Amino acid sequence: MRQARPMSAQRPTPLRYRPHHFLCSLGYEGKGYSDGFTANMTAIVMGRLRARYGEGVIIEVVDRTDDICAPCPMRREDLCTDQPKIAALDARHAAALGLEVGEKLTWGEALKRIRRRVHPDRLDEICAGCQWLELDVCKAAVARLQEEASRP
Repeated sequence: MRQARPMSAQRPTPLRYRPHHFLCSLGYEGKGYSDGFTANMTAIVMGRLRARYGEGVIIEVVDRTDDICAPCPMRREDLCTDQPKIAALDARHAAALGLEVGEKLTWGEALKRIRRRVHPDRLDEICAGCQWLELDVCKAAVARLQEEASRP
């Protein structure tokens, strides 16, 4: 009889991400909408995605609030208080990255897609309406990702 794997050896539950959070995670620098939101995003981005073996973290694409949104003060159940704006943002990100709801990919695969499909200058269009856009942290992060790919 085969024994069940101990809980510690089982695969972790995939992160659930709405499309715009892929680029948000790439550009994240420790700022957020509230202390709870910032702590949660730091735990996900720094504690999982940018940690050792982070490129292997599995992410499932969703069309509602996700693991990043969990403590957001603008969250109302599984929607955002500014849902039309966020839905449009997600639609542009999904198109730019070729993401489909229900798709699962690793963070490493997401980084490759961002590198291949997104140029920093396109963020003005893709991220239109995002309050963080003016900080240029996402543009800088995409530019760094492009530079890393061009190094021998």
